[in-house]
Amino acid sequence: MNQISSVSSLVRPGASKKEAASVEFRNVTKRYGNVTAVDSVSFTIDPGQLVTLLGPSGCGKTTTLRMIAGLEMASEGQILIGGRDVTNLSAADRDVSMVFQSYALFPHMSVLENVSYGPTVQGIAKKEAQAMAMEKLSLVGLSGLEKRAPSELSGGQQQRVAVARALVLEPQVLLFDEPLSNLDAKLRRRVREDIRELQQSLNLTVAYVTHDQEEALAVSDRIIVMSNARIAQTGTPRELYEEPADLFVADFIGDANIIDGTLLEVAGAQARVQIGGLSLDLPHRSAKPGPVKLAVRPDAILLGEGTSQAGAIAGLVKKASYLGTLVEYDVESPIGDLFVVQYGRKEPIPLGTPVSISFAPQRGVAIIPGA
Repeated sequence: MNQISSVSSLVRPGASKKEAASVEFRNVTKRYGNVTAVDSVSFTIDPGQLVTLLGPSGCGKTTTLRMIAGLEMASEGQILIGGRDVTNLSAADRDVSMVFQSYALFPHMSVLENVSYGPTVQGIAKKEAQAMAMEKLSLVGLSGLEKRAPSELSGGQQQRVAVARALVLEPQVLLFDEPLSNLDAKLRRRVREDIRELQQSLNLTVAYVTHDQEEALAVSDRIIVMSNARIAQTGTPRELYEEPADLFVADFIGDANIIDGTLLEVAGAQARVQIGGLSLDLPHRSAKPGPVKLAVRPDAILLGEGTSQAGAIAGLVKKASYLGTLVEYDVESPIGDLFVVQYGRKEPIPLGTPVSISFAPQRGVAIIPGA
């Protein structure tokens, strides 16, 4: 399968890149009758950034994307693209393109006709429109397939046609709505890397919607996590993973064990926290002495066979799943049932084996503010 490989080499040396535009939401609300789909949302996507809107079904992320595109109109608030107020402009009057989940290719048209359709509708001569289309098809690695029908392409190739069609008019902002959901797991990983390389090489401003946490962590400059029509937290992938703002984000971004602890004392930026008899030094994140909740990532829990280790909590392996590069465990312990991941282990610890439990804070143990 052709990939969008070495895309930077396909950009002509010295070719001028269209200036990337920012996207800004100012207290934007969208209502459908009595239902509020997006509730007073504010954020900024800086020029040339790929920002992902991430959240469970029904959280408002796709509605937010459609309001950027002008496919839905805001009930309240302002939407600006490149500093220009586009709140009341139609989709046709906004310099944006969208890649839909279903790709939305015209089945009766060839690949070339699909990609050149936009320029042709805008009044560009057929020959010039086809030249523009051929350039973008080359960019996404589909040269030689321009005469095929969409039905003659693989899912990954159809997705690339949709990307080429969205790029052909060189929009200020490119929008992706769950673009990889129709691809198998291995192909999803390859295509998301291609999209990221393309975005960086062409300095595109991209808003990207997905419910897949791994996908969001892999492609994003920043992630906007949405829950119940509002923004739960905004940050870089590392910030969201290592410093979740609340229980929802901790549980939604990657796997996390939510464990009860006691904050004993604060010294500077650090706090001494007790978990089941063990003491850890962690950033206090404005927490006060007393009961706290901790988000503990599965690979931050260390297992040793046997229960005699000093400074450890006794546990029991209840389930083990070998997944090639890692082993997943369910471990019973006095601090609750724990989900644990070990990398590079060939043989899982047998079921029913007593284990000692300790923690590696540097791998992901965080106090959850306000929990």
